[in-house]
Amino acid sequence: MAEVGVPKVSVVVPAYNCGPHIEKLAASLLRQSLPADEFEAIFVDDGSTDDTAKRLDRLAAEHPHIKVLHVENSGWPSRPRNLGVDHARGEYVFFADDDDWFADEALERLYACAKANDADIVVGKMAGYGRPVPRELFRKNRFDATLGNSPLVDSLTCHKLFRRSFLNEHGLRFPEGGKRRLEDHSLVIRAYFLSRRTSVLSDYVCYHHVQRGDARNVTASELDPASYFASVREALDVVDANTEPGPLRDRLHRRWLRNEMLSRLRGKRLLNAREAWLEQVALEIQKIIQDRFAPGVAGGLPPLLRAVAYLAEQGRVADLRRLARWEAGIAAHGTVNEFQRVDHAVTVTVAAELRAADQPVGFRADDGRDVLMLPMEEVTPEVLDATAQVRKARLDLVARHRETGAEIFIPNTFQTERITGTTGADTVHLVHRATATIDFAALNGGRTRGSWQLKARITNVGWTEDARLPLVFICRADGSRPRIRDERKVWNRVRSAVGRRIKR
Repeated sequence: MAEVGVPKVSVVVPAYNCGPHIEKLAASLLRQSLPADEFEAIFVDDGSTDDTAKRLDRLAAEHPHIKVLHVENSGWPSRPRNLGVDHARGEYVFFADDDDWFADEALERLYACAKANDADIVVGKMAGYGRPVPRELFRKNRFDATLGNSPLVDSLTCHKLFRRSFLNEHGLRFPEGGKRRLEDHSLVIRAYFLSRRTSVLSDYVCYHHVQRGDARNVTASELDPASYFASVREALDVVDANTEPGPLRDRLHRRWLRNEMLSRLRGKRLLNAREAWLEQVALEIQKIIQDRFAPGVAGGLPPLLRAVAYLAEQGRVADLRRLARWEAGIAAHGTVNEFQRVDHAVTVTVAAELRAADQPVGFRADDGRDVLMLPMEEVTPEVLDATAQVRKARLDLVARHRETGAEIFIPNTFQTERITGTTGADTVHLVHRATATIDFAALNGGRTRGSWQLKARITNVGWTEDARLPLVFICRADGSRPRIRDERKVWNRVRSAVGRRIKR
């Protein structure tokens, strides 16, 4: 039990010119299953110039557990978050953004998980809208997660539950002083190293993380390469101070290489970048690869990303563009071969593959190895050796709740078939086949009301791509027998109707 008079949770929210975008978060806080007298929400208005201050004051006047601080504009979320912690009274603190929102039972479940496991940090499952969120981390509950035994480093945003005394004990605060990109990375990675216990709650989507369509939130503007990658170096410094050279350090470094560096040199993201800006980014990335990373960092990447790192280290921006143009056409293609329904359960058999334009992604046989085929020369076969990755290729079936964005991994049995000769006598491509039974009485703990889209997710050689399958499952009540909509039939009817109109 929390101390009498002390809230269980304080939700800290920096707010700046969010206007009506704040309403969804506010409504989600008012719907929380945790009683209103057991948590508080502290909004810190960072000198907004629109009607945000009035909206927040009106909210606080109507609800005693909602507090508002008005401060001079600092230009970044760090200072408002720090002030929120200083004013928080809760046993735990959760950092939220003004344009995101909570699931109805989020605070209750996060707090219960923290108390059951005596955790300093609880990472709740997230759903992303227009922005990526960790996938593998949330494959299962992890009640004693560490940087060594789990992909915890995949989650470095601050949208988590922290024990307040833990933050204060170690002086964990966000860096202030102007715009500091990745301001949460250095705090969160320090917190992971210091935490006595960190738990990951994956069986309930707690937090809905949004990239606003109007891109007016303060962190959405184009980054300054020098300061951005200075922040990357600061996070790497924390890792280096807490690890010895070797596999763990390499794996942690690999996270920043993959997410903050190579992701900017791939596909549509690179192709949409201004040329002068891209040259600056590529130069900063080249310097960090050369200055900070042991060979095992890039060596542990799948072959596609090894190729991007290889070109980046050599400063081959023109070749990165060529690779990006090719990769922009990569997509997963999936088909449903059959499905059967018995009571609340549906059994499906699915086939899926990765394709580049009209051709499957191919591999060339080279001295007993599978070598990824790319549209360029002068990348050594050792860099493109995909033998181990081909063996570890995976097909997941994922049910995504259309209304909430919740994603559930469906247990399945799958196999990978090698098809030879499609792009040459010495080449192969892969077709992945999976069979799964979805029990809608048990799916998502029985919380199935709404529509579920089935997806096939291929993970192989550096891609994780989803193929949207034509089956939608519609449940009218939690745990009810689903109605199945086969969108192939819908599209066939649409095409037929269009064809008839054209003939007329």
